[in-house]
Amino acid sequence: MKSIFVKFSASFMLVGLIPLFALSFFSVQIFSGYVERYTTSNLQQMVLYMSYNLNSAFQQYNDISKLMYNVRYEGVSEDITQNQTFNVNELEQINSTPIDSFLKTIVFSDNYITGAYFVRAEDGRIYYQERENQGLRSELLPVQEWKDKMSSQPAKAAIFPKHQDSYFTGSKREVFTLARNLIDTSGVLTREPKVVGTLFLDIDTAMFRQFLNELYLGEQDEVLLIDGEHHIYFSNLGNRTKDEILAGSKDHELLVLREDIPFVNGQLIAMIHRAGLFEQLFSARATVYIAILICSVALIVMGAWFSRRLAAPIRKLIQQMAVVESGRLDTMLPVNSNDEIGRLTQGFNRMVERLRVHIDEAYVAQIKQKQTELNALKSQIRPHYLYNTLEVIRMNAVDKEADEVADMIHSLSNQLKYVIDYGEDRVSLRRELEHLHDYFYIISVRYDNRYVLRCDITPDVDMDWPILKLCLQPIVENAVQHGLRQQKKGTIGITIEKREKDLAITIYDDGAGMDKETLARINETLCEPSPPSKSIGLKNVHERIRSMYGENYGLSVSSQKDIGTSVLLCFPVSN
Repeated sequence: MKSIFVKFSASFMLVGLIPLFALSFFSVQIFSGYVERYTTSNLQQMVLYMSYNLNSAFQQYNDISKLMYNVRYEGVSEDITQNQTFNVNELEQINSTPIDSFLKTIVFSDNYITGAYFVRAEDGRIYYQERENQGLRSELLPVQEWKDKMSSQPAKAAIFPKHQDSYFTGSKREVFTLARNLIDTSGVLTREPKVVGTLFLDIDTAMFRQFLNELYLGEQDEVLLIDGEHHIYFSNLGNRTKDEILAGSKDHELLVLREDIPFVNGQLIAMIHRAGLFEQLFSARATVYIAILICSVALIVMGAWFSRRLAAPIRKLIQQMAVVESGRLDTMLPVNSNDEIGRLTQGFNRMVERLRVHIDEAYVAQIKQKQTELNALKSQIRPHYLYNTLEVIRMNAVDKEADEVADMIHSLSNQLKYVIDYGEDRVSLRRELEHLHDYFYIISVRYDNRYVLRCDITPDVDMDWPILKLCLQPIVENAVQHGLRQQKKGTIGITIEKREKDLAITIYDDGAGMDKETLARINETLCEPSPPSKSIGLKNVHERIRSMYGENYGLSVSSQKDIGTSVLLCFPVSN
């Protein structure tokens, strides 16, 4: 076997194609399994997070209904405040507040509360307030049916599944109703609680849709909320029956994920079509197999063509090597064969000595240049190496079931990517909030979840509006370090709203606050042109906003001692 063509073809088939097929097949299988497990796990985590938020929302409305017991006013006698029977029946008040005023306050305390009505137990009189001031058709209001269902547990709040509030004139909104009895706790306690009246809150089911953005659903995927009796509170596919839900949950083509909602003794169920969820994965896997097949055929054809063409250039190279035969190098290579490569080696030995001169003069300089380019490339690779290393550590933590550590590493990696990217000064409001949530997650774990971050965004705000990059995190960091750090618990709130042609972002906390002298000194620092010795974060954000958007924009600080601090940031709205 003296022909290099035969040697090349045989080695190509054995060493090239067989490992290629084996490695490609096992790599695709391992990658597909990993992606499926990761996608399913990630989806389960999102459903768990959504269920937690829903349960918190229910608890929030439950707390609103408890305001009938918690409200206290200065200058009101103790008898009037505690004797709810006298307040409701004689004074038409809840505590010291007129019932209509109390209901109006309840309605406008949350964007999704569409109506509130109070049914007095003594005579069945209905007091009501509706967000759009529509009239109440009391004969259509199923008050007695709801009160009968509450009779077994009169001291506990009750929730009634979604229905249309057609008892308000001209309204066909889908709502669910939360009810709580007002019990007179004054006087001697009896076996049966003394119910003075019942408060009903209609809550728009659109409240549930704000949580759907956490899941990336296909057109046929469904997320629904049911209670222990399979009453449906919400479904993104519209009205569904119990039989349809049961049949869907047994469909093997569906990935069914469930999480408990303790407040309604129910479940959040996500039914995801496997074909839609892994459609891109199946398509990518088929594409990889086709690409492997095409590459294999191309390699065989090109290998045969190249091996045939290899002999002619080698013969020409041997003829040209006679030109440089006048130089020699110290190292001589042995000739082990009589084929084309062997003859090429003989010619190479004759020009080695002359090539050494070229290596000393030209190649050394070229190697140095390549080393410089390599060092520059390494400096670009380091951030990506750091991201990849953090991701390996995070996946190792996930594998060890250290979910909290994995989430912290994931949040830190996101922050590094966000901060190290120097290519942009402005980002969308959505990206800035995502970075803020990653930062605050690490803060929450660090301080044992003592602090809570709440974000309230009005519907007219576009999440794609650009704002200054890294403008919210320094403010929230100040709130934690200087406002909440000395407290056992605390809340940081963010309100985002559109005011005429400006975007207003308010960051407030219920921490230690500042006295008037400290607040005045901080506001003076924001107006001074010289760099400050303190409040560097506030000054930095303020100057960056003014530099980019003009003197009319920036931030302002207000605070009260032992109450909290509020920082207002203003940006122009970009349409």
